[in-house]
Amino acid sequence: MPKFKIYQLFLPFALGLLVTACKAPAIVLKDARTAVPDNYGSPNTDTTSIARTPWRTFFTDPNLVELIETALQNNQELNITLQEIEIAQNEALMRKGAILPSVEAGAGIGLEKVGRYTSQGAGDASTEITPGKEVPEVLMDFTPAVYAHWEVDIWKKLRNARKAAVTRYLASVEGKNFVVTNLIAEIANSYYELLALDAQLDIVRQNIDLQKSALEVVKIQKQAAQATELGVQKFEAEVLASRSLEFEIQQQIRETENRINFLLGRYPQEIKRSHTDFLSLAPAQVQSGLPSQLLINRPDIRQAELELSAARLDIRVARAEFFPSLDLSATAGLQAFKPSYLVKLPESLLFTMAGDLAGPIINRNAIQAEFNNANARQVQALYNYERTILNAYLEVNTGLSNISNLEKSFDLKTRQVEALNKAISASNDLFRSARADYLEVLMTQRDVLEAKLDLLVTKRDLMTAGVQVYRELGGGWR
Repeated sequence: MPKFKIYQLFLPFALGLLVTACKAPAIVLKDARTAVPDNYGSPNTDTTSIARTPWRTFFTDPNLVELIETALQNNQELNITLQEIEIAQNEALMRKGAILPSVEAGAGIGLEKVGRYTSQGAGDASTEITPGKEVPEVLMDFTPAVYAHWEVDIWKKLRNARKAAVTRYLASVEGKNFVVTNLIAEIANSYYELLALDAQLDIVRQNIDLQKSALEVVKIQKQAAQATELGVQKFEAEVLASRSLEFEIQQQIRETENRINFLLGRYPQEIKRSHTDFLSLAPAQVQSGLPSQLLINRPDIRQAELELSAARLDIRVARAEFFPSLDLSATAGLQAFKPSYLVKLPESLLFTMAGDLAGPIINRNAIQAEFNNANARQVQALYNYERTILNAYLEVNTGLSNISNLEKSFDLKTRQVEALNKAISASNDLFRSARADYLEVLMTQRDVLEAKLDLLVTKRDLMTAGVQVYRELGGGWR
């Protein structure tokens, strides 16, 4: 066929592909709403945030620091997340490799027997490779060659896919950082809960000793006819109730220790901890900084932002499927029916070069559906990004309010315990001198116990509230 006729057939086909490509849908991207209030509810111009403080500096208890270091090595959830980072990194490498030409080397051996009374068979029979030797009827085929293939990235489809994979890799790293912040906060909260339970157990045991002393007094008064059996049984029942509470707290201690051991990825063992006065522990000084700093410090916000960027790149990849693709392929090697002939050049030389231009013309429903899905996933990522920012701001706002109210509550409950301590001393003196009945002593002892336990719970909540705000501001992964 004359060359001009080939061009006449090819040009309309190429023009058809280009016209089809022009019908690709336009990309419409909606900007994310990232504006946050200027403060967390009260005027604040201090840009210092505790989120920038490394966790080894934020936590000063050496036992707690040792527990966190163990968890960062052994925690199963964190290790699973690290494998997700490995997977994302390999995906990025794979996408990077798709941009480059693929080159393969191979060697093939074949066997062929064609009919004698065919054009190829007749031609082989009349061919002499060397004088007096015809081509054998059964031909071997030895082909060592190098094969190359390259999809020309005209529309940046492969490059955008690579960028999306790299972005998701970076998002997985931020996801790991978010897991680290939550893990550290959970360990610290459980550790402070354990210290509070230890303090509660000490108070209950001290209260049992006081109740036993009062029980002995009422028994003596009964013998002197100054008290009745009813008073003795009431005091006895109070001692038994306190002893029951002692075992309940011991069970809570065991459960808390096992929760910490689980986070540390190890089987049950005693948790090494300090035994200082829990009420004397100073909670962390919280510096919230500005809400806009959440966009930098919070790993979950950074992860959501990167996932949004990756989703937008996916749309560009999906849109590029509407355009024609250009594939180049080439082969170079040697081919002969006898190994000794492979070295005879240029007769045994083999090479091919080809270019393929292909694009969708009729059935584009599948490509359109994938484009629509990519656009929907981009909208999902956008809403997730906005929701993550909103959730972060509300968490910090709630946490700061919680710390403020807990500080006021702790101060009032401390004064309550001081007043009740004086009351119990007075009630015991009055009871010994028969100027107060046993019910007043019992109620005072019960009120003191409840107030002291409640004070410890408030102190625990105050300690954990500082940890939570540290996490909510984005601290803990540095």
